[in-house]
Amino acid sequence: MSWLSPSDWQAVVLSLKVAGWATLLSLPPGLFVAYALARWRFPGRSLVNGLVHLPLILPPVVTGYLLLIGFAPNGIIGAALARIGITVAFSWRGAALAAGIMAFPLMVRAIRLAIEAVDPKLEQAASTLGASRIASFATITLPLILPGILAGSITAFAKAMGEFGATITFVSNIPGQTQTLPLAIYSQLQVPGREAEAARLVVISVTLALGALLVSEWLARRIAARIAGQS
Repeated sequence: MSWLSPSDWQAVVLSLKVAGWATLLSLPPGLFVAYALARWRFPGRSLVNGLVHLPLILPPVVTGYLLLIGFAPNGIIGAALARIGITVAFSWRGAALAAGIMAFPLMVRAIRLAIEAVDPKLEQAASTLGASRIASFATITLPLILPGILAGSITAFAKAMGEFGATITFVSNIPGQTQTLPLAIYSQLQVPGREAEAARLVVISVTLALGALLVSEWLARRIAARIAGQS
């Protein structure tokens, strides 16, 4: 489409890539943490819950700064990764990591609420019939919480699409490498007379976010209806 420049389309595609990977990599630990917080009682549970939700409270710039300290080429984790040829800071991988961390609390909360809505006695009944804890979760709990997993994943995807502060602090604003959609909007607004270009990117950003939420709602209802029909 001629109404967007190649660099703008590059930012859109990169945003989809970053948000997709951020959501995909966040889902397994998000599911585990949500289950642990919903079902288990252990020392330090409140601390874990606080750490999970910390990115929602901290200024995003602080989160980005902490990531930069840890994953910079001379950082503790970044230096170890650099020795095996993996670069995180100032790359799209770092953008995905920052977006995933910022979206992680939203994913965990949605999945946790879904798990807490499932009666634990269902799992206990399966255990009395000889099913292992993993089997009980896979055959009983997991199908029932699919709407929550879906809602959490798409909400996290939409959040990752809009991540700005942690991303620009951790990976900078490099066109074609780390310049996601929010950063492209920011760059356009820094140039006098580029308000129209920024507005077009804003329309795309709003459309993608709203579309993701609408699809999430529709799919969650379909899955919930199917589960209700099978019960």
